[in-house]
This record gives sequence, structure tokens and C-alpha cells, in this order.
Amino acid sequence: MMDVRPVILTGRFVRLEPLAEEHVSGLTAIGIDDSIWRYMPYGFMRNEADIRRWVRGMLAHAAEGTDLPFAAIDLESGCVAGATRYMEIRPSHRGLEIGGTWYGAAYRRTHVNTESKYLLLEHAFERLQCIRVQLKTDSRNERSQRAIERIGGVREGLLRKHLILPDGHIRDSIYYSILDTEWPNVKIRLQEMLAR
Repeated sequence: MMDVRPVILTGRFVRLEPLAEEHVSGLTAIGIDDSIWRYMPYGFMRNEADIRRWVRGMLAHAAEGTDLPFAAIDLESGCVAGATRYMEIRPSHRGLEIGGTWYGAAYRRTHVNTESKYLLLEHAFERLQCIRVQLKTDSRNERSQRAIERIGGVREGLLRKHLILPDGHIRDSIYYSILDTEWPNVKIRLQEMLAR
């Protein structure tokens, strides 16, 4: 059985620490940016109150045991770089999803993002003993699709009319997965990416 509990995951570029209300101001500084929220199911964040509401929502999911949210801290600057989480945690099936991930503009396409995925996947497969980790994205979000494929996610299919977003758009979601048997090769790929 997977024992999913709050943990700090630290690499060379980023530290993932349990999300808390203390992160609200740092998240607000980087998170009032429509490009972050365009494809997300939370609506646009316009001010600190919106970010605080979002953080409290993530913490409520954590209290229910379905999610484990993290703040991503850039180790070079000590600043909050973004957020990510384990979600759809299914201990009896040894699976979970990595999602709800977003970063401030300065941290996209950097080692912070890549290493965050590496740390989350390593913990999921090597500590939690997952056999499946899934990721999903809006079918319109081609940048996210390429990023998931770049790290070795295998496209599984399209869930049509999967979510209704706050702006009324009916979203199709593309699902990807990485299996425990694929993790050794994905791990090598991520390590090579981080060495560049």
C-alpha cells in the first residue's frame, strides 16, 4: 500500500515543499498571469485573494487525502517558482497523477520545471512504489503536450468533453502515463536533460 504523506523533495535546482498559506505572497508575485491559467480548471487569478482561495482549495483536497500539493522553490534565488501536486492518489491501485503544475514565466522551460518532474517521479516510483503515474493536459495546450512527451510520457488517449472550465469552455483532455517498467529509461532521459 502506498503511504503518501507530506514530504520535502530537494534537488540541485529546486525544492518541493508542502504547500502552505505562507506561500501565498510568493505565488501571487508570479501567478497573476493569464497565460498560466488559460487551460486550467480553476479560472483566472487576478489578485492575492484569488491565489489564497486557490491554495486553500488545494489544502482542502490534501485534507481529504486525494492530493498532495507542493510549492516549488528555486534554490538559486530562494523564491517561489510555482506549484505542482500529486492528485488522483489511488493507493489500492498504486497509482497517482502529477498535475495542477504551473510556474512563473521566468521558470518555464528551465531546470526548475524539469527537476520538479524528476523529483516527483522518482519519489512516486522509488519510494511510494507506484506502478503508474499519469499526467493530463488540455487538448489545446500543445506546449504542455510536447513537454510531457519530451520527458517520456506515453500518450494514451483523449477524454472528450472531460471538463467544463470556469469560462464555459468544454475541455477535451489528453492523458499520458509513465509505468514503473518505463521509469528506468525515463529517469536516464531526465538526468541527461538536467546535466545539459
